[in-house]
Amino acid sequence: MLPALPVPASRWVLPLPAPLRVLLPVLLVLLLGLLLGLTGCQGEGQPPRQVLLDALELQIALTQQAIARALELPPPGPAQVSRVRVERQEAVSIGEGKGLHLTGQFDWRLADAPYRVDSGFELFLQRGEKGQSWRLARPRDQGGSPGWVTDPLPLKAPG
Repeated sequence: MLPALPVPASRWVLPLPAPLRVLLPVLLVLLLGLLLGLTGCQGEGQPPRQVLLDALELQIALTQQAIARALELPPPGPAQVSRVRVERQEAVSIGEGKGLHLTGQFDWRLADAPYRVDSGFELFLQRGEKGQSWRLARPRDQGGSPGWVTDPLPLKAPG
């Protein structure tokens, strides 16, 4: 059998003392965990996905009701919302409280409609006083003074 060829040491590898060789992988794992935590899929303060779905469904329902009233027609059934993509989020003041202004894209379809529509959205959300609920906020101009109309999002049973 032939002897193995010696492998030259890389000139870029520094010899490390034993305690540092043990500590270095731990530090790298901690650093990686910190970086992943900072770049997670949900932005800081961003509402959960279900809140976004509920808010978009409520906004569509309120718009449908207003159009149906204006045309003296029965409102259509509930819309089905999916694939919400938040592109921008910023903190805003809503009345006396704080809120979020979110914009992005989502897919939706009317009840019993065979096709989905990809649309842009703009939502204003306000967190409840105890931080356990959310409200859909809509800007309004009443008599030249700006204000807000807020509607609670429907509470869903945990499942």
